Amino acid sequence: MVSPAIALAFIPFIITVIIRYRHYFLLFYRAVIVRRIQDYLTGIPREERAFQYVITHAIPGDPQHVLNTFDQYCYHCEYLSNIGPQKGKVLDRLIYENAPLNVLELGTQCGYATIIMAQALPLGARLYTVDYNPSKAAVAEKVIRLAGFDDDTVELLVGPSDDIIPQLKDKHGVQKLDFILMDHGKRCYLRDLQLLEEVGLLQEGSIILADNVLFPGAPHFLQYVKTSGKYQLKMHRGHLEYFRYIRDGIAELTYTKLQ
Repeated sequence: MVSPAIALAFIPFIITVIIRYRHYFLLFYRAVIVRRIQDYLTGIPREERAFQYVITHAIPGDPQHVLNTFDQYCYHCEYLSNIGPQKGKVLDRLIYENAPLNVLELGTQCGYATIIMAQALPLGARLYTVDYNPSKAAVAEKVIRLAGFDDDTVELLVGPSDDIIPQLKDKHGVQKLDFILMDHGKRCYLRDLQLLEEVGLLQEGSIILADNVLFPGAPHFLQYVKTSGKYQLKMHRGHLEYFRYIRDGIAELTYTKLQ
């Protein structure tokens, strides 16, 4: 049995750990504990709860108001791993500056980043957004349509990304991609980037934006990008969505084809 003296000696250490990592403890509480409690109490998934809030408070057909309503929900109700308003500005600016015609999003989630891109796309552009989870995709579909975007602008594809990427050319008529947003499983980033290279969907100047490369992180993906000689890399440093004291970053890659 631990003596009281030894137990007391650990108290300063425990207090130091709690203070130092308090923001990560808060993230765990909001993202895991609150979610499980609400799942039990409501009997519906978190994404559906978020949609119910959005459809009640947002103005239909107003993309920015839909995004603002999502932000309010994530700040004050439950945490959702959307790209968030800070990194969303980076995404919005890059879409406006590059005016891509063929866009691929990996990881639709609730459709937050989808709306950011859709409202910034030039006339005639098309966005393909992919999510493996049918229930999340069903919520995202409702959110995207609520914001005012139809199938001519945004097409939602349901299934694993490594199944859908090889089908884009033959099944959906996509020859080359101008812009790709990666915001799905971080362990899938490297696999899917190499798959995009393999099937020939990247062209010189294609831009790949990868979220959360610092937290929770995608080290193998970043190592490949830095050493392959195929990409120019720019890191946009900031914070985790809705947690200003947890550092994160979004990687901007430009495909050069150089090796």
